[in-house]
Amino acid sequence: MQFAGVLPEDAPDPRDAAGRRLSDLPFPLMGFVSQPTIEDTNAPAITESTGAEGRSHLAVSLSYTLWRNPADHADPANLRNLDQHEQRAIDDVPPWPRPSWLIEFVEMMRYPQLWEAVRTSWNRDAWEHTTLTQQLVDHANYILMNQFREELGLAPGPIGDGPWRVGPSSVNTAVTLDIDGRSVPAVEIDTDPFVYAIGAQLRDDVVTTVVIAREYLPFVRVALRTQDTATA
Repeated sequence: MQFAGVLPEDAPDPRDAAGRRLSDLPFPLMGFVSQPTIEDTNAPAITESTGAEGRSHLAVSLSYTLWRNPADHADPANLRNLDQHEQRAIDDVPPWPRPSWLIEFVEMMRYPQLWEAVRTSWNRDAWEHTTLTQQLVDHANYILMNQFREELGLAPGPIGDGPWRVGPSSVNTAVTLDIDGRSVPAVEIDTDPFVYAIGAQLRDDVVTTVVIAREYLPFVRVALRTQDTATA
């Protein structure tokens, strides 16, 4: 979430509107199975494409807070390393009152996140860019360019092609993924030094993809379940 200007203390929580949108999804939404080391941020990222013929694409990505020591959230082991800009954003308290949800959001910046880790995507039309393999590649590259710019040596601004990108040749098609307690055919990318990615076809028009930073893999069980969006 990004915010500009001064928000009044009674500004509505944007997560409420996002939750209402989830209740109307025309497809099952995937998320990680419940586990003590990760916590849904309840701040889904929703992307949509529409045109003269109506909606053609809809995707929902879920993010999670990571707890290295879930038994004690106050344990310093749970904190992440912050750069100067991030530390200043947390420490600089403005002289005006802020919405409670914004204070919570700023406080959670102290902890590592699995940012947009689980994505469920619907596409009306089938073509080369909507295959499971290509959507997994696109999700992995999206996480790389947004979360690992410094490690990849990427300059600020628009990003073009480069050797840092993963491609379809990196995809292994001989794996399975646990979804709702069943082992289903899946594809994965297990060759990138920074992220691990796996995905599966849910319907002809719906896929789910998962991308996680490798450093967080030991703390996460990579298994999915259908999310209850009726009360989201």
